[in-house]
Amino acid sequence: MKFRVVNTQRYLRCDVCQATVMDASCRLSPEQERDIYQLHDNDPSDAGYRKFLSKLTEPLLERLPPGASGLDFGCGPGPALAQMLEAEGMDVSLYDPYFYSSTSVLDQTYDFITCTEVVEHLYAPAAVFRDLDRMLRPGGWLGVMTCFQTDDDRFDNWHYRRDPTHVVFYREFTFKLLANRFGWHLEIPRKDVALFRKPA
Repeated sequence: MKFRVVNTQRYLRCDVCQATVMDASCRLSPEQERDIYQLHDNDPSDAGYRKFLSKLTEPLLERLPPGASGLDFGCGPGPALAQMLEAEGMDVSLYDPYFYSSTSVLDQTYDFITCTEVVEHLYAPAAVFRDLDRMLRPGGWLGVMTCFQTDDDRFDNWHYRRDPTHVVFYREFTFKLLANRFGWHLEIPRKDVALFRKPA
């Protein structure tokens, strides 16, 4: 259903999962998206960026067995999170449609999958989450980090909305519904972090 128009951008609200989605007609072209992604300052050696990513890596590592194999889905041009996990003994494959585009890694299964600052960019999130479930081994973990939408009154000026590559915004309720749909167990160990476990 219609939710809001901000400047020229139109947003819809799913009356089932409560996610907010940018109207498809307002999306950027792939070339415009790639140009913006290349401006992101995601330097793997930046201590501040690594601390930001630790919101996900720390609780995830507490739950993973030694030497687990994983996929950093949507890793971007500088896969800092993968490097952090590899430093802890994990085996991490990379996928990003723009920067690590080999799809062979999508035909494998993993003990864990990470999506940090990724799911807000998805044009077809339901299909992507189905793919992630397929790639996740029984007992495996899916770690998602994205800013949860909590306050409609602040949506127009919300910094997360102002990024034109962000096309879908999730609520905690959205992730609970997603967990129920796939039979996953959901934990929210920190602000804006969701950990899903696939049943063993």
